[in-house]
Amino acid sequence: MDLKYSPEEIKAIVEAQRTFFRSGATLPVDWRIRQLKTLKAAVLSHEKELVDALKQDLGRSYVEAYLCDIGPIVVEINEIIRGLRRWARPERHFSGMMCFPSLFTKVYKMPYGVSLVISPFNFPMLLTLGVVAAAVSGGNTVVIKSSSKSAACTAALKKLIAEAFPPEYITLIDGGHEVADLCLEQRFDKIFYTGSPAVGKHVLEAAAKNLTPVALELGGENGNWCVVRRDADLKDAARKIAFFKLCNAGQICININQVAVAEEVAEAFLEELKKAFVAQIGDQAENNPEYPCLITDKAYDKCAALSEEYRDRIIFGGRGDRESRRYAPTIIYPVDKDEDIVRHELFCPLLPVVPFRDAEVDALMETIAEREHPLALYLFTRNMKWARRVMQTQQYGGGCINEVCVHLMVKGVPFNGTGHSGMGAYHGEWGFREFTHPQTVLEGSNRFNLPLREHPYGGKAEKWKMRLLRLFER
Repeated sequence: MDLKYSPEEIKAIVEAQRTFFRSGATLPVDWRIRQLKTLKAAVLSHEKELVDALKQDLGRSYVEAYLCDIGPIVVEINEIIRGLRRWARPERHFSGMMCFPSLFTKVYKMPYGVSLVISPFNFPMLLTLGVVAAAVSGGNTVVIKSSSKSAACTAALKKLIAEAFPPEYITLIDGGHEVADLCLEQRFDKIFYTGSPAVGKHVLEAAAKNLTPVALELGGENGNWCVVRRDADLKDAARKIAFFKLCNAGQICININQVAVAEEVAEAFLEELKKAFVAQIGDQAENNPEYPCLITDKAYDKCAALSEEYRDRIIFGGRGDRESRRYAPTIIYPVDKDEDIVRHELFCPLLPVVPFRDAEVDALMETIAEREHPLALYLFTRNMKWARRVMQTQQYGGGCINEVCVHLMVKGVPFNGTGHSGMGAYHGEWGFREFTHPQTVLEGSNRFNLPLREHPYGGKAEKWKMRLLRLFER
């Protein structure tokens, strides 16, 4: 097997970064801020190359490339720069009377060290550089393993990183799964992986050999549900769902995998959804140059084959152009909640629609709760009391009521899933926390030390020591 890197080369990269980290160069907050500004400047100066690469790999238009990849990186870096000094400041705590005379304790936010960021193909810029920004904010060095599926984006990122940073601080390694496995054989201090639950398990298994802390951002085993209730604004719901399903041709970890719609309004909703697709992308999306493509021929063939399985229930779409890898948004109706197509993540433009009786919506939510936790949950209803109760009792990564996806764009809030949809969290301060370890340090005193904690514990000492202990524990 012809590898782009040998095990020795990977090891040398990690060792060089460990030496650089141990030098203490990454610790000063002002230095980290300078690196973040360098990263931002590099993104802006390479914007055309990044956009062109997204067009080549995923068929993205300029607006979609900037909306979904380039712009959010700049926003994320700006947020980190503004908040980093405050986040990184050591916390000062009163130690409590049990620790007298040591009155004060500090909590230092220390970087882990050498981090490994394994990024996916679907948002190759955002889900690489957004995580890198979090790692930099925490004071870590970074080895990036980017996706071999989005080859043009990986090449553009590799050039950007090489021009902006020395390899002993940040470097990008390209190649396939074999190269990723070589990286995972090394001892890193922190690993951040974005991708599928199946590969997430593999990453965890490899990290366990060195007890390396891991953050995972996963799509979810069963995909993300969108529930449209009888009282929903159907036109508004359809418009937003159509936009989201068109975005990146459905190749989004937080995208809607299936829609559950109250059967009382199902026909009306489906008509609005068809109209929304046509209004936004035309009635031949597969021929529209603005419409993104699937990442590989294999991904296209998988989508087309699954569509054929449900050919008799396709009520919209069901067409594609293999040469351009564009497959039209496709509505499949009706689908039962227990069918295979709604029990795994699709990651394509197929949209199964599951009818349910509105009076039985809580039973539907119970079914969703029994399955693996999704990365996102979306509800459309005018019953805000019900919606808020659901959002506070279901387990999922994040979500929206009467909206889709924009929770991802809110500053100051965490993003990630739980269980099969991930672990850990990032964005803004949450990313800083993910890439730092809080270290507690009590500052002792050599004066006024009482013999309270020292032997003897019995005899005359027991009475007064217990009296003080009970007093201090209040």
